[in-house]
Amino acid sequence: MHQTRSKVRLDTTMSNREDIAAMRRQYGEVGLVEANLPANPITLFDSWLKDAAANEIVVEANAMVLSTAADGRLSSRTVLLKDLTQDGFTFFSNYNSRKAQQIEKNANVSLVFPWYPLERQVIVIGSASKVSKEESEKYFASRPRGSQIGAWASAQSTELSSRAELEEKFANFEAKWPIGEQIPRPDFWGGYVVKPESIEFWQGRYSRLHDRIRYVKEDNNWHLKRLNP
Repeated sequence: MHQTRSKVRLDTTMSNREDIAAMRRQYGEVGLVEANLPANPITLFDSWLKDAAANEIVVEANAMVLSTAADGRLSSRTVLLKDLTQDGFTFFSNYNSRKAQQIEKNANVSLVFPWYPLERQVIVIGSASKVSKEESEKYFASRPRGSQIGAWASAQSTELSSRAELEEKFANFEAKWPIGEQIPRPDFWGGYVVKPESIEFWQGRYSRLHDRIRYVKEDNNWHLKRLNP
């Protein structure tokens, strides 16, 4: 009986693998033409971000996968873009989190914006640094009350004994600052800005001949390069 069940599981696994290998999608005809692209990649990114935000299928167009590395270990997670300027891409986090600890050791990071419904992807490579306290204060004050309390309640990336423990901490902080009372920003919470060194735009094309346009910053100027798909 044991051998029979094992064989069934193996056959099912192989079937799943074949199904995955057979997954294909034909990408569109509309691509990236260098002559039509702006000299500044932030301009193009802003346009693509607005396209993603306007698409009903894209969930949280400002969601981005942040990858960090330190001590020979890599980790990735999704964070939300909260500001975009010529200086870079800003997100906010707990300064004691795993991502923050890795950034402290190695400021080199990457961001990926996976806008699959639009057959688009953007990869940002750059260095992360903390924003000013004033900027962190301003954004924290704009957050919903629940999110402000959550920042105090969550010792991000550390182990919890149970969900109940987290909810109890949240309730305690909620009682500490009644509705209508200003909630201060924790010293351990604030923003990072990722200053880009390269920004790569990927647009799906037919026959897997995708368009890959990479902007690279050299001598404070952006240079555009086309890459093989």
